[in-house]
Amino acid sequence: MTGPQLSRRGLFTGGAAALGGAVAGGAVVTALRPEPAPAPPPAPDLVDFGQAIEPFHGARQAGVETVPQAHAAFVAFTLRPGTDRAALGRMMRLLSDDAARLTRGEAPLADTEAELAVVPARLTVTFGFGPGLYAAAGLPSPVAALPAFPQIDRLEERWNGGDLLIQICADDSITVAHAQRMLIKDSRPFATVRWVQRGFRRSAGTEASVRTQRNLLGQLDGTANPAPGTASFGTAVWREDGSTQLVVRRIRAELESWDLLGRADKENAVGRKLDSGAPLTGVTELDEPDFARLDATGFPVMPDFAHVTRARQTDDRLKIVRRPYNYDDAPAADGTADCGLIFASYQADIVRQYLPIQRRLAEKDLLNEWITPIGSAVFSVPPGAAEGGWVGQGVLA
Repeated sequence: MTGPQLSRRGLFTGGAAALGGAVAGGAVVTALRPEPAPAPPPAPDLVDFGQAIEPFHGARQAGVETVPQAHAAFVAFTLRPGTDRAALGRMMRLLSDDAARLTRGEAPLADTEAELAVVPARLTVTFGFGPGLYAAAGLPSPVAALPAFPQIDRLEERWNGGDLLIQICADDSITVAHAQRMLIKDSRPFATVRWVQRGFRRSAGTEASVRTQRNLLGQLDGTANPAPGTASFGTAVWREDGSTQLVVRRIRAELESWDLLGRADKENAVGRKLDSGAPLTGVTELDEPDFARLDATGFPVMPDFAHVTRARQTDDRLKIVRRPYNYDDAPAADGTADCGLIFASYQADIVRQYLPIQRRLAEKDLLNEWITPIGSAVFSVPPGAAEGGWVGQGVLA
């Protein structure tokens, strides 16, 4: 190699040539010196979802008007023979005490895994009484099993009925699992497990808490719900004594055939755009559907058979509040999905509010081609408990 050589030693030890080019040499040194690294961005504030608490005690039970949590377990029980009104009172005292402690992030009495109780994560425990519990107590039941909907129902006995329901919801799945375990253990002298349905929504912090959830068909589910904390919600859900009524339907999604549809066909079946949730006549999710608008061929833009059209209800006294959770169980050996919706509907009166909507849906909802009800149960949700009291005290005491 020919020509003068620039060496690291030459730059720093100098010599006649280096001294003669001091200014130039300084420029080279500056060019070789690395730029200082930019300061890292400030760390985002972390939200401690685990320590958030939803109060257990109050005039109404939590878990109804509570902003839905990420994880849920619906546990239904069958009462043991001979469980009478006095025994039911003992059971509800014990279970209410467990629930009050767990929702505070405290271990229940005799909890052998107390470390699992310290993350409440907005845990709520909500109790529902089925017709069989009222019969065991010698009382008339305010709720009765739904009538058959032969057009759509393919009910499986393993998902039907229940004398007692415990709805367990939290933003952490371990919290839900531990609460479920403790409540089942303490119910054993009085009842056996009839079924358990576990569901999920988006995890805490992944979306705004007020965002409408998506089901596994890709739809926004619950757009028409009255907002929690509003007069509209209260009118739809709560009875004067602080109780409400609950319908739980297990609805299988027929994803294999749903996947064969084009986007336009899916949106026509639902009556909403899949991306935004807007009605086919609107732009945003909360736009009011225009059922009178016609397309270029003279047909309604909002089809009469669309799910939104059939489920539509504008009178607050006749609305229902959907609080559903997705489920996704192990697929069949050939890969066929086993997933769908744990449809939980709260309303003040099942007969007056829920049944008319369900009849319209069973009669003519095109979405029925891709969803199948396989389980059904009803419960009365009694008022909440005051400090020192227990859920069901006004019914069973």
